[in-house]
Amino acid sequence: MFSSLVTCAYSYAGIGSAPSILSMSGPASRASVASVVATAELERLGSGIASVPDGVLARNVHGAPWVEQRARPRRNRKSAAVRKMVRETILTPANFIYPLFIHEDDSNTPIASMPGCERHSLQSMVAEAKDAWQYGVRSFIVFPKVPDHLKTNRGEEAYNPDGIVPRAVRMLKEALPDSVVCTDVALDPYSSMGHDGIVEDGKILNDATIEQLCKQVICQARAGSDVVAPSDMMDGRVGACRDALDAEGFTDVSILAYTAKYASAYYGPFRDALDSHPGFGDKKTYQQDPANGREAYIEAALDELEGADILLVKPGLPYLDVILRLRQATNLPVAAYHVSGEYSMLKAAAERGWLDERAVALETLLSFRRAGADIILTYYAKQAAKWLVEDGLL
Repeated sequence: MFSSLVTCAYSYAGIGSAPSILSMSGPASRASVASVVATAELERLGSGIASVPDGVLARNVHGAPWVEQRARPRRNRKSAAVRKMVRETILTPANFIYPLFIHEDDSNTPIASMPGCERHSLQSMVAEAKDAWQYGVRSFIVFPKVPDHLKTNRGEEAYNPDGIVPRAVRMLKEALPDSVVCTDVALDPYSSMGHDGIVEDGKILNDATIEQLCKQVICQARAGSDVVAPSDMMDGRVGACRDALDAEGFTDVSILAYTAKYASAYYGPFRDALDSHPGFGDKKTYQQDPANGREAYIEAALDELEGADILLVKPGLPYLDVILRLRQATNLPVAAYHVSGEYSMLKAAAERGWLDERAVALETLLSFRRAGADIILTYYAKQAAKWLVEDGLL
């Protein structure tokens, strides 16, 4: 051992070959080796190699480096148990609403632009909801693909009591009586023009559209919907829907208002799923400008005044700042929609091996909660709930 130390010391010092072990025995020789090492260190310092200047770091009673700082945030990260104990934000399946696409066909149709999602037959919709239920998902929202021959400018099929949505609601409530069934309120799935409202001379009519929406919410409430969700962005529709529901005796039916719904480029895959792309132009005259954040306060104040029970921001990830603004401005629950474009980008990156899908999806959903969302509409609902169960995070 001593001979190895001698050899290393001389090599470090650049002195050449170490002397024989026979000529370097005893304490004096050991002191000589220490002197060589010290000399080598001085030469190294003089050669320009970085070192810690005197006075930067203190030494503790054991002679080890010591930064004289009492507050050390890393103490609250030192183990998994401690991290879990002090965790500020919790994500659970109870926070999720699971969107389900439905159609009249007897078989399912995969949605190419949304890997893992499909248009369900009504029987498959029930089976999918039951499967998600076992992992703790309790809330669902249905979105219909309506056959073209049923689409009109005024969207009358939206309030057909025998239409696909009322039948889907009844089936879900029968299969899972304790579930929370939500229904989308807008004309675009039923519109021959592909817009959320009635079109006249190239314009979207606000008040005439609201009349149709009131019929739609009454139809959905009669079918058993627990939560109606106006996503159309017509001015005044929340108050009108609230009054229509109350007048019909549906005072317990909640309104989840799409409060800050932006005219976003992230909706493409969703429109593929419903075959509901605008027939002309865009939706910028009624959906919010992506450049505007403060405008969300106006919409939130109106929706709250008109009787909304929950305020939603859509899209989610690019609008975390808006979620935070609404969280700070209202005492109502805030929801975020993790929209199709966000979902599909993550799926595409995961398919190429660029991202760890499980880790990134859960981190994304957690970010909505951290920003202030109480509720998250996400196509990952079942999958994320399953991961949370498997990871023991519940």
